[in-house]
Amino acid sequence: MTETPTLLDNVSQTFRDHGLTAAITALMGGSLAVAATVTRKAFTNEAMLERLEHELATERERYDNQRAEDRRADAARLERIETDVRAMRDLMFEAFQRSRAD
Repeated sequence: MTETPTLLDNVSQTFRDHGLTAAITALMGGSLAVAATVTRKAFTNEAMLERLEHELATERERYDNQRAEDRRADAARLERIETDVRAMRDLMFEAFQRSRAD
């Protein structure tokens, strides 16, 4: 049964066969891999930042809509309270006027 060589075995054999050329090629390949990883990470972070900004804008819009709705509800409630206060004031005024007329 023959064993297949591992990646490490292949790399070792390449260094033995080609020496300095393989080392320089590996260094350049590694540098390109690091650059690709950094670039991918930067674009991923940029996309995540854009998505978070979009979610923040959506949340702010929802919050502003909720505040506007709450303000409308408060204004309507205040109007009802003022109407009730006026009605009670008028009722008390009438009652006071009647008691003076009697």
